[in-house]
Amino acid sequence: MRSEQVKEELARGRYGERLARIYGCTERGAQTCARRLAETVERFEKLYGAGRDVAVFSAPGRTEVCGNHTDHQGGRVLAAGVDLDAVAVAARTEDGRVRVKSEGFPADEIEAGDLEKKPGEENTSKALIRGICAGFARRGRRPGGFCAYTRSQVLPGSGLSSSAAFEVLVGSVVNGLFCGGEVPPLAVAQIGRYAENEYFGKPCGLMDQAASAVGGFALLDFFEEGNPKAEKIPFDFSRCGYRMCMIDTKGSHAGLTPDYAAIPREMRRVAACFGKTVLSQVEERGFYAHLKEVRAAAGDRAVLRAIHFFGDNARVLKEAGALKKGDFGAFLRLVVESGRSSFMYLQNVYSPSRVSEQGVAVALALCERLLAPRGGAWRVHGGGFAGTVQAYVPEDFLGRFTREIESVFGENTCRPLAVRPAGGVRIL
Repeated sequence: MRSEQVKEELARGRYGERLARIYGCTERGAQTCARRLAETVERFEKLYGAGRDVAVFSAPGRTEVCGNHTDHQGGRVLAAGVDLDAVAVAARTEDGRVRVKSEGFPADEIEAGDLEKKPGEENTSKALIRGICAGFARRGRRPGGFCAYTRSQVLPGSGLSSSAAFEVLVGSVVNGLFCGGEVPPLAVAQIGRYAENEYFGKPCGLMDQAASAVGGFALLDFFEEGNPKAEKIPFDFSRCGYRMCMIDTKGSHAGLTPDYAAIPREMRRVAACFGKTVLSQVEERGFYAHLKEVRAAAGDRAVLRAIHFFGDNARVLKEAGALKKGDFGAFLRLVVESGRSSFMYLQNVYSPSRVSEQGVAVALALCERLLAPRGGAWRVHGGGFAGTVQAYVPEDFLGRFTREIESVFGENTCRPLAVRPAGGVRIL
């Protein structure tokens, strides 16, 4: 469809119902989405020219709901796509070049036929784009030239994985323009992870990309490393009477790499006591039967972190089951259980090297004080040690809760979110 026609039909509200389904929003919310997409088409036209046949794509940020530090042990995670997303307007070209301009960043350009890793390109968006194109080529789906303009609401450092949203977005563009949308969501996620591991140079797991690609509440199982599984949980979050809030405690992640690295290392140390590589391969009954020996071999913190793994890995299924039954009260109780397990056993709420800096713990204490009397829930979110807290707040209490939190952590540190039903998708 020509770019001018796309803008006209967005302005007329033709895609209102489709946008409402994708974003899980109201009619008014769909109108806001349509205006943002029309603006993105205009910016595409200013950069690449009008009159092109264009397509519009979107990929959501993601939030971890349960399964804190379980993915790298071959465990389960309950995740969700959120209503903050990255969008792209894209068109095929005949010159064999891939051009991607992201709002606020320099343009990236590569040759579609030159997909080998380049020295010095690590840690750049160009590396991700090249790696994603290479990932499709490895699957027999070599892309040609295209140009794209992207915008993102998933800000770096927000705890919602802006990098995964970008990777899934670019993967969705390639899938839509050159593969007829035939590559399934988990494969797009795996291509994104391949690009981040091999080209960008970051040894991440698959959870972030999988949650963004699948969307909605997604039960992810990483037991088979090369064959992850995803089950979409049919639950309409917009009708539960709660808002999910992400609280940015403004803590710095600088210097915390040793703390993050210690968690998988210590969990694997426990697994090694049983001749295994990751904890998902170890029987929980056997772990407790040999607890004395494991303490001596791996140390007590490693043992406690293994206890968290076994508990949260099972809790993922319980939370998914509660959502399937529509029992949101049980779900909230399990969220609190998960958060307490992270604090007590996983021990990723503050760094032992920075005991005077415990912003996440302060946020959790405030959440408990404010939400426990009202049936809400709270937990550390993501990697931990610094960063974000996830809270489930009754809608009629959202205003006061936000004011109380922001009085401590600052303006715009409490961000209400919705769960978006769709993952990486071609909108039109």
